[in-house]
Amino acid sequence: MAHILVVDDSSTMREIVASFLSKNGFEVAVATDGRDGLHQLQKDPGIRLVVSDVNMPNMDGLTMAEKIRSELGNKQVRIVMLTTEDNQTMRERGKAIGVTGWIVKPFKGEAVLGPFRKLCGMA
Repeated sequence: MAHILVVDDSSTMREIVASFLSKNGFEVAVATDGRDGLHQLQKDPGIRLVVSDVNMPNMDGLTMAEKIRSELGNKQVRIVMLTTEDNQTMRERGKAIGVTGWIVKPFKGEAVLGPFRKLCGMA
């Protein structure tokens, strides 16, 4: 079972994040957009953290977060947005939905290891 679900429409970004996290002891699943992310989350109840881009086709990250909280009724999983968006309005929407954190790209892996371990219950 995965600890972390990485959701991003960029295959390069998914690979960078998933590979880094795997090399640092996390079980990682990946999804290509919000719809795929919801499906992966339903398949794997072991996921503790969702790391998602905001801007994606089919379903964006914030809509996926809303659906995780409302349609899936999942209040336990932590959700962190990893995006180029540094818009205060988006951040506030995310916070209201139940987004746990907001990281502006580029991805700095070493900086997130401790917080991600804590969010996954590994520290």
